[in-house]
Amino acid sequence: MRLLYITNQISGPGGLERVLSVKASILAEDYNYDVYILSLNDSDRPPFYSFSPKITFLSIQVGGNPLFYLRSYKKGIQKTVDAIQPDLISVCDDGLKGFFIPTIIKTNARIIYERHASIHLNVQNSLKGRSVNYLMQRQIQKFDKFIVLTPSNCLEWDSTNVIAIPNPLSFESKSENPLDQKRIIVVGSHSWNKGYDLLLKIWKPLEDLHPDWRLDVFGKEDANRTFIGMAKEMDLQRVYFHNPVKDIQNEYEQSSILILTSRSEGFGMVLIEAMECGVPCVAFDCPSGPGDIISNGQDGFLVPEIDTHEFEKKLHKLMSDGKLRESFGKTAKRNAKRYTPQEIVRQWDELFKYVIGVPS
Repeated sequence: MRLLYITNQISGPGGLERVLSVKASILAEDYNYDVYILSLNDSDRPPFYSFSPKITFLSIQVGGNPLFYLRSYKKGIQKTVDAIQPDLISVCDDGLKGFFIPTIIKTNARIIYERHASIHLNVQNSLKGRSVNYLMQRQIQKFDKFIVLTPSNCLEWDSTNVIAIPNPLSFESKSENPLDQKRIIVVGSHSWNKGYDLLLKIWKPLEDLHPDWRLDVFGKEDANRTFIGMAKEMDLQRVYFHNPVKDIQNEYEQSSILILTSRSEGFGMVLIEAMECGVPCVAFDCPSGPGDIISNGQDGFLVPEIDTHEFEKKLHKLMSDGKLRESFGKTAKRNAKRYTPQEIVRQWDELFKYVIGVPS
């Protein structure tokens, strides 16, 4: 099968890029797919993560004012599709423009959409937000299948062609984490959506209660270094900000708790990665993802959205109780096994063959 992925970029350290490196590589290596990945403005930048050498990488240049941007986007994709003649196109773009690919290009290929974010990432309670929601909901009908990451994500979309396939793990941890490092880890780009303002508010009183613990944040800084400045203004002494790292597994294995303070998630990749390393998690039960991954009170804690006081209480409890961390961690590692790459990519192979009408 000739498979073309269309995505914004593969040179960055995001969750979508990490997942694509795993899925596309297994499809190329183990299932003998002819895999092509088309990204935007990536021609002079290598992938951040490792991909199979069997994959062909392509890039188109887009930019300028919105009209020129969309014109170059359409022209570049059409030229690529004409050259490759794929059997199947998979759109991996959480912005609005990707929703219009079935409308703006001509092809005999089947087209599916992979949604890696909650609709709440794009939709706010405003005229613009309602307009974006309306356009997205209309356009999903034009895809052969619309794939989200969790059952709760399915409920956000008004269509019968929506199915859920979760993200796969990107590594297997063989270490036995003692969970005694007194180190909390956070992973994700600095943004309002990731709730880093809430994170620092939660951490402030705990820094005094637990002077032997530290908080390590791994993620790309925003241009204004907003949260680094906020931590300084709050006089936080044991919050450490780090750039993204390729070997994030090593950082999980040196941590005792992962926390996720996001206002919305498409899935929560960091949750299953931490769980694979035997690390219990505390997360807001935001739309959509954490509630489908964490078993509350068994392998971690789910906290009502934006309830920073309750989050602080649950995190304090886990920091104070080593036996509870150990119990949660063992259950977390066991529960993470449902996200093995082999199991998840098998589901994708079956879906692809179904969509183009090839017996699996």
